[in-house]
Amino acid sequence: MSKRLLVVDDEPNLLLAVAACLKAESYEVSTARSGREALLQMAETVPDLVVSDIRMPGMDGYKLARQLRGSQRTSLVPIIFLSAKDETADRIEGFRAGIDAYLTKPFEPDELIAVVNGILNRVERTHSQIARLVGSTGVEEPVANFQDEELTEAENRVAVAVSRGLSNKEIAAELEISVRTVENHISHILDKKRFSNRVEIARYVFEQRDPRSPS
Repeated sequence: MSKRLLVVDDEPNLLLAVAACLKAESYEVSTARSGREALLQMAETVPDLVVSDIRMPGMDGYKLARQLRGSQRTSLVPIIFLSAKDETADRIEGFRAGIDAYLTKPFEPDELIAVVNGILNRVERTHSQIARLVGSTGVEEPVANFQDEELTEAENRVAVAVSRGLSNKEIAAELEISVRTVENHISHILDKKRFSNRVEIARYVFEQRDPRSPS
């Protein structure tokens, strides 16, 4: 159940240090040297969390955060600022841009890991609550009919698996497809339904079940 993290910083040495710190905790980590490079990566795959510097050429961290919060697809992705800027005004501007946490350089690896773990655990609990909501109907497998919404049969199966609280790796194993294929299906579902995250997929599956139909 490895989470995918994106680290954004224009300083190569620090970029490598932060990535190594997170990889040591078994996270899957990708890196970007600028805000625009980060957006290009997220156009293909949305990470579970972003760790970003503020001072970067072209698009700084504030602009990147506002861009992510302004898009339905990335509006709920957690963002952590890791910056040498440590004035109260910098922190306020960061939180106004929509970030979830603000850490300063030089960073303490244990603190960074604690913050990342805490945020991701909170997100995981939200997913689990939705999964329990779906399961509370007493039906082992939620039945969803997405054909009218232009989702393919494969996307429908992935959406139902998401509603059961399965991770991408677990879905791949159950459906006998690759994790990359699962990610692509989820990305297509998010785009077609204009959803921001997996919680909304699960909620939609639950709402699409017809309570009047025999179970």
